[in-house]
Amino acid sequence: MKHVSWVVALVIGFAIGFVGRGSWDAGGRPSRAPVGAPTRARPVEDPKAVYRVPADDSPVRGPADALVTIVESSDFQCPYCKRGAATMKQVEEAYRGKVRFVFKHNPLSFHPQAMPAALAAEEARAQGGDEKFWALHDKLFDSAPALDQAAIEKAAGELGLDVAKVREAMQAGTHRARIERDQKLVVGLGAPATPTFFVNGRKIAGAQPIEAFRAVIDEELARAEQLVRSGTPASQVYAKAIERGATAPVFLPGTVPPPTAAAPSPAAPAPAAPAAPPPATYAKVPLRADDPARGPADAKLTVVLFSDFQCPFCSRVEPTLKQLEQAYPGQVRIVWKHQPLSFHPNAMPAAIAAEAAREQGKFWPMHEKLFSNQQALSPATYEQYAKELGLDLRKFQAAVAARKGADRIAADQQLAGSVGANGTPTMFFNCRQVVGALPLERMRPVVEEELKKADALLKGGKAGAGFYEQACQANLALKPAAPQQGAVVPAALPAGQPVQGLAVRADDPIRGNPKAPVTIVLFSDFQCPFCARVEPTLAQVQKTYGDKVRVVWKHQPLGMHPNALPAAEAAEAAREQGKFWQMHEKLFASQRELSDALYERAAREIGLDVARFDAARRSGRARTRIAEDQALAARIGAQATPTMFVNGVKVEGAVPFEQIRAVVDAELARR
Repeated sequence: MKHVSWVVALVIGFAIGFVGRGSWDAGGRPSRAPVGAPTRARPVEDPKAVYRVPADDSPVRGPADALVTIVESSDFQCPYCKRGAATMKQVEEAYRGKVRFVFKHNPLSFHPQAMPAALAAEEARAQGGDEKFWALHDKLFDSAPALDQAAIEKAAGELGLDVAKVREAMQAGTHRARIERDQKLVVGLGAPATPTFFVNGRKIAGAQPIEAFRAVIDEELARAEQLVRSGTPASQVYAKAIERGATAPVFLPGTVPPPTAAAPSPAAPAPAAPAAPPPATYAKVPLRADDPARGPADAKLTVVLFSDFQCPFCSRVEPTLKQLEQAYPGQVRIVWKHQPLSFHPNAMPAAIAAEAAREQGKFWPMHEKLFSNQQALSPATYEQYAKELGLDLRKFQAAVAARKGADRIAADQQLAGSVGANGTPTMFFNCRQVVGALPLERMRPVVEEELKKADALLKGGKAGAGFYEQACQANLALKPAAPQQGAVVPAALPAGQPVQGLAVRADDPIRGNPKAPVTIVLFSDFQCPFCARVEPTLAQVQKTYGDKVRVVWKHQPLGMHPNALPAAEAAEAAREQGKFWQMHEKLFASQRELSDALYERAAREIGLDVARFDAARRSGRARTRIAEDQALAARIGAQATPTMFVNGVKVEGAVPFEQIRAVVDAELARR
């Protein structure tokens, strides 16, 4: 079973904390309906909306007095961005002298070479201005998807750049702040996916054909010419066009439900009501005396964190833990445990480097460096950080070369497996499990509850250094008795109430009786071999239970599977023509052949309008929907694929039929 941590995958890519933009409630928060409940109409973004996208100091190609400015938000490893770049060449030819191009970086987190390529492009600009930036831009897209360090350096050398400085910029993250500034801007404008274009401020999402651009460009040229006739200098047309532009997504009137009397004002969204603590799960998590720890040894609450330095969701939980420490000063201790996941190639080397720093008393400073530069993890950067932290470099190098921390890391991993910390980040609050990069408001109820328990144990006294064991023992006493071997105990929930607000859309792909008493929500990935294995098991479940069980599909394309997202987009394009499940079968049947050619062949075989299918698949419009599924998966702890929720009861992995049957039978017995 493969694991991924919360929200690779963004983002997708999009940086997943922002991906809920497809469906909003009156207060501006993502709208989520319980299983089986009717869903609201999905908001539709206004195609005529103009957004304020400043060119500022971004790379520019084309005349300063061009009447149309196209701002592109892009990622050098994104295959759709490569197509978009080719279309921009066509636009440049068709509108020579009338259009200029501005580039904004948005390297998605699940494209490991996107950030290094962006850093290299910015270094090219530092060495030779916009001309060198665009020259390397073109070479990078020509080389994509072959964008390893050697390919980037080769392209830089061919352009006469100082390759050593390019290498240094990639390793040191020299231009990272500038790139992240771009990302923050475009995500705030509702453009977390790539590519996204703004034509004089008007948004075009995805790798659209030139015809889609012509329609908007021609309209904007006509407006620009009118501005010039009215006295606006051509060089000021763009500034004039966007001066009143929106700084957040704009939706068509009537597509967002109006607020009710009880709803917060869209202009000033109220904070969400405090979330109830998730169902409690406990596990004994022993500590070593020399585990990396931050905070007082006699803290009333110890948070044991199983984490991975390459996991983007682990990076996201770090600021939240610091917020907890600040909100509860002197009451919280953070203890680190290694859980480098196998599909993160830089996670284990980074953990080894952190252990080498721990030997010299600098685990936490190295920890900060690694998370601050997560997309530039490499042996060279570890040594650079060791120097910056004042470590004995020879001793550090020797410890890394000997992999001295490997046994400790393996022990942490073994412990993680025994306590159910298979995904990252997984935390234990005084031995109470909390999974995922939850926001502060989701963690706070658990903290409050555990601190109250601690106060009750102390009875007005002061915690000592051994209080963690005492608090854990008290929590473990709350753990229900172990079931018989092979049995699965569902969560104790009121009838019909799903775990953690699991949401199903009215148009989600569903197989089986829509009114079935048992719903299996499946988070899956078309390239995941374990997902393929669970498919026959689910077919057996539906055959056994007939109209009593329905299966609902949710997308969870993992970042380590390069064909998973394109396959999901193909499935969504088939869903638009009412043939999701037929495409689903084709994709799993040919899992090792996933490609554009397969998608088009499968479309023909299942009787789709192939031209319509291909246009939908390449448009990128399914990404918001897919990312919504990924964001939901992250919030409810579906960090691995496949993960199923049987009426809200989590079942993880390609488990045998008997294990799913135990949960289904238990749910049917509750009806």
